[in-house]
Amino acid sequence: MEFVKSSAVRKRYWARNFVGWPKFSATQPNATHHALARFEREERVQAVVTQNVDRLHTKAGSRNVVEVHGSGYVVKCLSCEYRIDRHEFQSILASLNPAFKDAPDMIRPDGDVEIPLEYIENFRIPECTQCGGDLKPEIVFFGDSVPRPRVDQIAGMVYNSDGLLVLGSSLLVFSGYRVVLQTKDLKLPVAIVNIGETRADHLADIKISAKCGDVIPKLFDFRNSKSAS
Repeated sequence: MEFVKSSAVRKRYWARNFVGWPKFSATQPNATHHALARFEREERVQAVVTQNVDRLHTKAGSRNVVEVHGSGYVVKCLSCEYRIDRHEFQSILASLNPAFKDAPDMIRPDGDVEIPLEYIENFRIPECTQCGGDLKPEIVFFGDSVPRPRVDQIAGMVYNSDGLLVLGSSLLVFSGYRVVLQTKDLKLPVAIVNIGETRADHLADIKISAKCGDVIPKLFDFRNSKSAS
């Protein structure tokens, strides 16, 4: 993995991550996130398995959440078990890189980050306070493998479920597609809501081609209208 091998790659990654963190961490859940949290409270959903690293499901109130690809809210050491909260890590990065006080100006209107090369080259990253190792977000990068205990945990959830609801994913990444395969191996139903084609359309018992926000939150409206009639 280039992040591990190259100091220049780590500097570029952390510089961009530092600039983008305030906006990323301030993002709030949408109506679908809140709907799923409500489904869990009503015991209609056993758990949420997400490929995203933004913790929006947790922010919305979901409690049983498995983050397949980890979380951007935790920073870990590559050499020992040290962990640190990403907000706390942001403060450390800010103290080490006072030249980045104008960081908000580096975010373009399209949301991308444009940092001058000299800023990246001079960006300082702290070492692990316990062993001096390199630090990275607790995220499964492209080319990495999802930790086996997490894979087994999801498989156990599928085994104890009544079926699978896929929301807003093309399932092109195997870690998501594998959950569909496990569900069908158990002869359980699969429903998919996604605005475009998915890798598992041929396996779905129900496929709705729509935005999740146009479908999932409205289920409560439907239930309320039925109750009132």
